[in-house]
Amino acid sequence: MDDFYRENILDHARHPRFPGILNPADVDHQELNPLCGDRLRLTLRVNDQGVITEVAWDGEGCAISQAAASMLGEEILGKTIEEVRLITKDTIFELVGIPLTINRVKCALLSLKTLIVGTHGLAEWQVVDEKDET
Repeated sequence: MDDFYRENILDHARHPRFPGILNPADVDHQELNPLCGDRLRLTLRVNDQGVITEVAWDGEGCAISQAAASMLGEEILGKTIEEVRLITKDTIFELVGIPLTINRVKCALLSLKTLIVGTHGLAEWQVVDEKDET
């Protein structure tokens, strides 16, 4: 089963879903993982009902970071801003599907951090980040 997830990660890293930047965007936020240099900018368009109607992201980083951003894009499209508040670290780990070393956990979570800080603020991310779900 790990081979399936590794192939899925490579597919998302090589052929990312939702590449680019939306301009204008209702949400436009960038985060950096200073430990490894991964960078992610996430842009969203949100309708009057709070539903995410378009997703685009741009970034640089390892395959895990890039694949997690692509997978998260698929996960959030069509959800409301409030629904994305329910996405947890475990959600990302399930999407990635393979055990991660401690060094790769921050890579996998960069897209979730960018999403949560961009939509709900740093304090909300600190709540998510402090939950020991790993």
